[in-house]
Amino acid sequence: MSDLNELNVGPRWYIVHTRTGYENKVKLSIERVIENRNLSDVIFDVKIPVITSVTTDAKGKEKIVEEKIYPNYVFVKMVMNDSTWHAIRPINGVASFVGPGARPVPLTDDEVREANLEGIVTTETYQIGDEVEITDGFLAGHKGKLGEISEDGNEVTVIVSTIGREMPVSLDVKSIKKI
Repeated sequence: MSDLNELNVGPRWYIVHTRTGYENKVKLSIERVIENRNLSDVIFDVKIPVITSVTTDAKGKEKIVEEKIYPNYVFVKMVMNDSTWHAIRPINGVASFVGPGARPVPLTDDEVREANLEGIVTTETYQIGDEVEITDGFLAGHKGKLGEISEDGNEVTVIVSTIGREMPVSLDVKSIKKI
């Protein structure tokens, strides 16, 4: 893998393919390797994107459920070189880096945005038309319907009825909750 040093393009996000059910174990192992080998200057972040939602069971009890968005994959922000490749590749549960042959390929900026790796990792799932309550800002406590959701899921437009008129309000997704 000595040609990896030539591919070094600075810190980028790479995808590690794992065996089924090993995502959390691989993430913890990578974090231990970073700590034990003092690699925090070349391996910056390890993530497993999830969606967190609240469900209600048959007895009416609320339960928080995390669902992996990309099962069997762990995302690692790192400088790709021989030492980082050799630190991660032999970890138990790691199948390979994603890329053609043995050559890891970094994610593009668009792919990083789409996977929401630099922003919010856990969010409640919303759909247009959902009844929501505003929890933050000058309209806190007002209720409305979800009118739009941004492509990245970080911003929403809520249709609020005030003074007998419907008014669209753009908000951060963290400023609302489902009713």
